[in-house]
Amino acid sequence: MTTHRPSHIRLAVASALAAAAFCATAAPQITAWPHLKSAIAPDAALEARVREIVGRMTLAQKIGQMTQAELKAVTPDDVRMYYLGSVLNGGGSWPHNDKHASAADWLKLADAFYDASMATDMAVKVPMIWGTDAVHGHNNVYGATMFPHNIGLGAARDPELVQAIGAATGKAVRATGIAWVFGPTVAVVRDDRWGRTYESFSEDPQLVRRLSGPYVAGLQGALKDDANVIASIKHYMADGGTEFGINMGVAKVGERDMMNIHAQGYYAGIEAGAQTVMASFNSWNDVAAGKDYGKVHGSHYMLTDILKDRMGFDGFVVTDWNGHGEVPGCRNDSCAQAINAGIDMVMVPNDWKAFISNTIGDVEAGRIPMARIDDAVGRIVRVKLRAGVFGKRPSQSAWAGKDDALLAKDLGRRAVRESLVLLKNEGPALPLATNKRILVVGKAADSMANQTGGWALTWQGTANTNADFPKAETILAGLKAAGSNVTYSADAAGVDPARFDAVIAVIGEAPYAEGDGDIVPSGTLRHSSRYPEDLAVLQKVHGKGKPVVTVFLSGRPLWVNDLLNLSDTFIAAWLPGTEGKGVSDLLVAGKDAKPHEFRGKLSFSWPKSVCQTPLNVGDAGYAPLFAYGYGLERGERSHLGTLDATYPAGGCSASDTYPVYGQADRASFPLRIASGTAVQPLGADLNAGTSLPGISVAIAQIKTQQDAKLVSWTAPAVFEAHGGKPLALPAALADKGVLRFDTIVRQAPAGKVTIAMACGGTACGTPLDATRLFTGLAGKGRQEVAIPLACFRARGVDLARVDTPFRVASDGAFTAAFGNVDVTADTGTVKCEDLR
Repeated sequence: MTTHRPSHIRLAVASALAAAAFCATAAPQITAWPHLKSAIAPDAALEARVREIVGRMTLAQKIGQMTQAELKAVTPDDVRMYYLGSVLNGGGSWPHNDKHASAADWLKLADAFYDASMATDMAVKVPMIWGTDAVHGHNNVYGATMFPHNIGLGAARDPELVQAIGAATGKAVRATGIAWVFGPTVAVVRDDRWGRTYESFSEDPQLVRRLSGPYVAGLQGALKDDANVIASIKHYMADGGTEFGINMGVAKVGERDMMNIHAQGYYAGIEAGAQTVMASFNSWNDVAAGKDYGKVHGSHYMLTDILKDRMGFDGFVVTDWNGHGEVPGCRNDSCAQAINAGIDMVMVPNDWKAFISNTIGDVEAGRIPMARIDDAVGRIVRVKLRAGVFGKRPSQSAWAGKDDALLAKDLGRRAVRESLVLLKNEGPALPLATNKRILVVGKAADSMANQTGGWALTWQGTANTNADFPKAETILAGLKAAGSNVTYSADAAGVDPARFDAVIAVIGEAPYAEGDGDIVPSGTLRHSSRYPEDLAVLQKVHGKGKPVVTVFLSGRPLWVNDLLNLSDTFIAAWLPGTEGKGVSDLLVAGKDAKPHEFRGKLSFSWPKSVCQTPLNVGDAGYAPLFAYGYGLERGERSHLGTLDATYPAGGCSASDTYPVYGQADRASFPLRIASGTAVQPLGADLNAGTSLPGISVAIAQIKTQQDAKLVSWTAPAVFEAHGGKPLALPAALADKGVLRFDTIVRQAPAGKVTIAMACGGTACGTPLDATRLFTGLAGKGRQEVAIPLACFRARGVDLARVDTPFRVASDGAFTAAFGNVDVTADTGTVKCEDLR
């Protein structure tokens, strides 16, 4: 007998069942590192060949084979002269620095590098291999299909699909003459504040394990086909398990958690035959056991004892970008400890010549045993022999130079459809009929940059326009191609939603990668604090008598209760890639007689509150808004009611840090400029800059890309962070805190410069004279300034009334970049008596 429950109860039950299903099927806990059997078995004849080749090399030739240089810092002749074993192209690096290079352009350079490696004076010529970050398709290459990032593939939960994507990626990579892919990422993310969350399949280690093997199998095949490439599972190990989700941070986990959570993707990847492993920037500290293993790049226990000896991995280990230089006592051009620990190939993008010289010196001085060098080079040669690159020029591949091989549009479109997760379904039945009049709003609807995210042509995915994706379709283009009657307004200004049958809002995160995408520990998961324009556009179209269908693009689950309350339907679309039609397939009927189904299920738990991280299924007190495994089907209705949209002032560590303006929070105190009676708000994106009489502002960088504003004064004007309500500082912070900000002074003040706080839009208290401060900082590069709040209180500022905690005014010429403003418990760098 079927029991009918109210829809809001069904939602809660569905969430609970999804979590319970995980717990019921969780793998048994292991207590020892397993020995793994690779799909690529050892071969006695090949091993004899490895020994012969290595035995005929000189020391310089061996160290050359262990060195990988970056495209912008190496030439084919360098490969010949220094016996380089590999080159790579970093994100945003292309042949001859041409962003629009064709497959043939890439292939020509690949042939040149290969030919150079065949022209050395080595007794046995060893071909170089080119490595690239192809993490969601061949994403560095103009015109290539980009698939959903791994977080979307995790929601699709389809091993066959993942293997097909791996195979399509391999073919595209071989079309450009490249034989090695730095992927897949098999991180198990525990804190969604990490800027690489979208590179993970799931918070569930078993789902990561279930998908990583097929992805490797798709890329590599049996290493016999012209479409096969060498895979690299990364980043070994626990890159997704760092405290606070800090990139390059410390994973404070016990060894059993390392085995049972963070190693799962490596078990499957190695068993599938992965030939390379990339070491991780993070450190490992088993606090409970009192064992601090330090940086992974320098840990013999992790790289040799666990990976090579216990797991039985017989491929080679490569560093991440200058990762060896992060080991205490090491530099980018010198790190004996990393090699002794088990690093085989060293990614040293720019300092590779000095690295070769210094490493030769380390061997000659006995700091690195020759046996360790021979083992490293033997592993590299073994992988090259297995991959069939000996005696085969890149242009001899069946796919070489073919731009069509870069495309897998139907596969990409299918992957998008399968990855979408329907979180709220209280609006019109989907798909909408093509005769409906649809208003499309939101900055992401017609933005390939937002759709593809990070690692798309450039490292951070920024500095891209739609023209950089000639074979792609935006979500808006997909809606129009389906025959819908569509009107588009990015900000919903000047349009009346009442004139339409439905509104589709496409909003979400701007592109980022690690660093730029990290939400600092004081920041919250609240999307609207970093992208207030998304909340604003929904407020414009909500409550106008027409249903609002929201498509949310993001690289992680985020707190969006305010956005859910303004949406009748809400879809998590992740970062879908180049095939926007995969989204429109589920929104409008199009020409298909049978509508597509929503199949996606959450591979990450969705937070109920802004500080609910870490949030992982199986954790004690697990209470998400939407549980791991949740996802509505097309005809399944929800009833969320009005969600709690309140959030604590001051972020997730309010006792220590209160964000004012920066990556953690751009909305509570947004920036603006003022000149006379004119006031101009500043958005996060100022590509064209903005100005008022006497002042202009452009994007700048202090620590990470676009984290600051470059402000130029020529006459009296003001630059400030102004909020809609006063600061609400904890008592301890108000008593002993500091106003902290980063700055680079480009032009010393020609007049008087002041720093003040304001109440109700006007100064409350006497401004501090900062002329001497900024004059002294001119030409000194990046500086952190921390002014005790006591300095402001002494000038009459009532901190309880402050709605403008940061105001810089100049009455003459002055140029400086400002960013990362907060109030924090720190030591002041400035004395009050110096601000008079």
